[in-house]
Amino acid sequence: MRAITFSAYGGPEVLQLSDVPAPEPGPGQVRLAVRAAGVNPIDWKIRNGAMQQNFQVPLPHIPGLEVAGVVDAVGEGVDFAVGDEVFGWSETGAYAEYALAKTIAPKPASLSWADAAALPVAGETALRVLGLLGVREGETLLLHGASGTVGRFAAQVAVAQGVTVIGTGGSRSLDDLKSLGVVPVLYGDGWVERVREVTSGPVDAVFDAAGHGVLPGSVELRGTKDRIVTIADAAAFELGIPFSSGGEQTREVLTGIAGWVTDRGVGIAQGRSYPLAEAAAAQVESEGGHPGGKLTIAVS
Repeated sequence: MRAITFSAYGGPEVLQLSDVPAPEPGPGQVRLAVRAAGVNPIDWKIRNGAMQQNFQVPLPHIPGLEVAGVVDAVGEGVDFAVGDEVFGWSETGAYAEYALAKTIAPKPASLSWADAAALPVAGETALRVLGLLGVREGETLLLHGASGTVGRFAAQVAVAQGVTVIGTGGSRSLDDLKSLGVVPVLYGDGWVERVREVTSGPVDAVFDAAGHGVLPGSVELRGTKDRIVTIADAAAFELGIPFSSGGEQTREVLTGIAGWVTDRGVGIAQGRSYPLAEAAAAQVESEGGHPGGKLTIAVS
């Protein structure tokens, strides 16, 4: 099969389109004929060696966590069948024509392959942090990075739950945030004062999906360090604020994510879709920041 691999840590130039053996499913695994793969910052952080202390991978390595495709072969003890359309997390790398997976769920027929591949990381992260914050109907949530893939998913879920969401974003995203029912606030210098202008008192919770040093100002607006969670700012450890990473990768989580999309209209803003041979360009755009939507790789 064709797959994107790298045999040494480095820049995007280490990514190569290679011919490698197709993997064979073991107990509990399925093999997918990959249709689309999600591109995430962790992909290029692993590639450039930034994750070596926390996330060791054998080399050569095939990148990619998020996958959507058609079941092509099944291992022992699997309750999926050849031909099933599914999405979830890949165990052998999603930037490939075939991938092995255990944690998958049926792909709703209404979802495109790119949409399905875009859901696992953003959906799980958004729902996990909202759960940690315990946001409830009638409360106000300050959401940094509301226009990003995780933030946008979280914003829509919170709004649907009756939460007032104040979302920070760039100038190009403010109209989109407003259309989602979010109170949009421009990020950058002066953002604390701009948040104060649109709220009458302390915010009830803060979800930092952006980083960029917003935690001290968030504590100021919250009035306390409780009910603040970041997924993006390592300064949290010094400030005594929870940093949430990882999460629960289960079929139930994936089914719940899909339900928010199909039953409640939560949407993913799609960015560019790259062919498999241009995976390096996809990672370059991701690493540059502000891609304007979820980046995916169309495999077939």
